[in-house]
Amino acid sequence: MAGHFEPLPGGGAAIALDDVEISIIRSLAVQLLELIGPGPAEEAPGDPLAGLFTEGPSEPPSDPVLRRLFPDAYRDPEEPPGTSRDAAEQRAHSAEFRRYTENDLRAGKRDNALAVVHSLNALAPAGEGGAVLELTVEDSRRWLGALNDLRLAIGSRLEITDEDDTDDLYGLPDEDPRKPMVMAYLWLGGLQETLVSTLMP
Repeated sequence: MAGHFEPLPGGGAAIALDDVEISIIRSLAVQLLELIGPGPAEEAPGDPLAGLFTEGPSEPPSDPVLRRLFPDAYRDPEEPPGTSRDAAEQRAHSAEFRRYTENDLRAGKRDNALAVVHSLNALAPAGEGGAVLELTVEDSRRWLGALNDLRLAIGSRLEITDEDDTDDLYGLPDEDPRKPMVMAYLWLGGLQETLVSTLMP
């Protein structure tokens, strides 16, 4: 179980994590929460309806990580901006779609990251500086969403756009400042892959 998720009888998943691994995942999830930011209800805690009637932004985020997490819905990613005859129409459709969906998307990503933090905070030590994390099927899905978002965020910072970029990063020398992020990216990918396998029938 060490280093990878394994299925639990009756559904769910379990993994043994040491203190360093717990600290890394928690720190990354907290950073993701800070990046996504609070929701409308959190910005107006006295108004229980704030989140229901607040429209989202119509423009893409300026931060490249947030652009990766919340991409335009109506743009061909293979096509450079400004080359399509109907580029203005695509931008208008994307703006409208973003206005009505981004708040919900942010809330879902925020909930997933919070689920990761809460489950790590609730861990009971299992001895020798580690613990066994057990997740329900629903918690596993939330973890899977958060792991995917964390990899997208790190991949964006590393400017990974396709598998060839990942291959190039394997050979980075230890003194390269990107090395810790690359190691985290690859490690999270392994966790994600084994967690997916526990959810497969």
